Amino acid sequence: MTLAPDKTELVRLSGVTKRFGGGLPALDAVSGPILGGEITGLVGPDGAGKTTLIRLMTGLMLPDSGTVEVLGFDTAKNPAAIQASIGYMPQRFGLYEDLSVEENLNLYADLRGLPKDERAATFDELLTFTDLKRFTGRLAGKLSGGMKQKLGLACALLKKPRLLLLDEPGVGVDPISRRELWKMVENLTREGIGVVWSTAYLDEAEACDAVLLLNQGKLLFPANRRK
Repeated sequence: MTLAPDKTELVRLSGVTKRFGGGLPALDAVSGPILGGEITGLVGPDGAGKTTLIRLMTGLMLPDSGTVEVLGFDTAKNPAAIQASIGYMPQRFGLYEDLSVEENLNLYADLRGLPKDERAATFDELLTFTDLKRFTGRLAGKLSGGMKQKLGLACALLKKPRLLLLDEPGVGVDPISRRELWKMVENLTREGIGVVWSTAYLDEAEACDAVLLLNQGKLLFPANRRK
């Protein structure tokens, strides 16, 4: 049964600033919300601060000033609770190319603490969802770019996250696979999952439900809801 989209606030950014050495900040007083049940596009050119902001939302990195609250938790105070409840696919997802699709899923299930008695059903659901069931025995290194991204998405969804963070998932993927990946993510939002899709592509930005536009670390306008 498909759940009604949950439009509750999942992320609250308040005056978030992050610096790396001297010069301009990577992020400069960024504020805004991210809601469940929709795709929020984190949009901007290379160097805009997109990856830095996503890493701050994971709790793997802390802001120099301001606060990042994810699922009601402050990243500075309770990053473990956040990391247990989100899915994260970095721009260069760490698939093990000498392991098969199923072996990669098992490895990430170990890392995510997915009980062994839940794995068969979870893997079957995710492999069906991503259309990778035919390739469970294939080495990850032999997959196409689009199939690798689908496997990365499956690994990020192992624990049914409330918030899914995708750092430029469309980069290096052919147009058909990119469209298929987008459709899969749209289906997730219908279950109330909030999705952050980082991109420099205008066509992807235009398809998002809301947009946070960054340039040189500054938010040019707050979450602009299109639908």
